[in-house]
Amino acid sequence: MASNNRSSGTAAFRYASALVDLAMEQGAIPQIQQDVTDLQAMISSSDDLRALIRSPLIKTGEQQAFLAAIADKAKLSPLMKNFLLTIAQNRRVGDIEAVLKAIQENLAARRGEFSAKVESATALSSAQKKALEENLGQTLGRPVTLDATVNAELIGGVIVTLGSVMIDDSIKTKLDRMARAMKHTGTKAA
Repeated sequence: MASNNRSSGTAAFRYASALVDLAMEQGAIPQIQQDVTDLQAMISSSDDLRALIRSPLIKTGEQQAFLAAIADKAKLSPLMKNFLLTIAQNRRVGDIEAVLKAIQENLAARRGEFSAKVESATALSSAQKKALEENLGQTLGRPVTLDATVNAELIGGVIVTLGSVMIDDSIKTKLDRMARAMKHTGTKAA
């Protein structure tokens, strides 16, 4: 399963790079950015659309038809519509969410921005998100965009992942460390 996720991630990266390269050649970066945002909003707000995207039972022609209809209804750019049809033709519709995320990451990297993943016990307010982006940006000397998610198991605090670096300042981790320290101290005393 891990290798399947890895191959999906590699495919998403390749598709994203190809689309961004074409968009740059055509001067269509702003439209592609908007298309990606619109598609992500549509997917996140529709259980039916997510089911269609994730179903391996739908034939290529049907996938192309529903993606074309979505592109037309959402008034996506011709470049994005053709891109979606290519994804369907290549039987990669199940990877669309990963591809859209990879497009955003690719665009951010080309703008010189870093992308950080943040997990918190509760949803961050827009002010908290902005403050964290600014603090990370000052530390790194480059703009940082956040992908914030909620993980209630953290109890409190945050986990920030920036590339291969992870900063875990969650209450759960602090309690786990304290429990290990107490267990280790108890073992030494015995």
